[in-house]
Amino acid sequence: MALALKAEGLWKLYESGESVIKAVEDVSLEVEQGTMVAIMGPSGCGKTTLLNVLSGIDEPSSGSVAINGQNLYGSNDDVRTRVRGSNMGFIFQEFNLLPVMTALENVELPLLLQGKTSLDARDEASKALTAVGLGDRLHHRPAELSGGQQQRVAVARAVVHRPAIVLCDEPTGNLDTETSESILGLLRTLCKVGNTTFLIVTHDHSIAEQCDRILQMADGKFRQASEEE
Repeated sequence: MALALKAEGLWKLYESGESVIKAVEDVSLEVEQGTMVAIMGPSGCGKTTLLNVLSGIDEPSSGSVAINGQNLYGSNDDVRTRVRGSNMGFIFQEFNLLPVMTALENVELPLLLQGKTSLDARDEASKALTAVGLGDRLHHRPAELSGGQQQRVAVARAVVHRPAIVLCDEPTGNLDTETSESILGLLRTLCKVGNTTFLIVTHDHSIAEQCDRILQMADGKFRQASEEE
């Protein structure tokens, strides 16, 4: 199966006085297309730092990251931005929707940034919102939507351009249990039906247990992994 993400020998070091903090220590990772992978671990273990490095937000001290076969590092910022824009989607604990824009406008934005025509972007954004159950909320602004509906808009925005992988940082952290289960069910459907790939950082065992693989992180390293049969 093709790899959506491949990371090799990642290190992220920070200097603190005379000490060196190993936030990420020699991490390698492969994520196959069309799978869901969870990263778990205690606060401060390096999960978010690793996600930042994998996403291109924070450059590693050493090591490599390839998204859909394209190197994320080792090139200029413009190339990195293009790789991120075309191959990656992002879902956060905070929904990060633009409050002055409607749901439709929020979702079509990444398509417009990629050079899609306004007509094509609007059509694809409408289809994405309909797919996540918000076909009747296209013209509502975030303040007019519930928390669960806002996260569904964020999911639609993350997948509308058909990225190789979607990186999720505590995607249900601000939602109640019932809404969290609904969002996770949506991600599972997008994974299995749409062949979308998800890498999810979470503290929630109920979310991790529904993923295809669970990677446990501690002290900047992966300690163990389990995979569903």
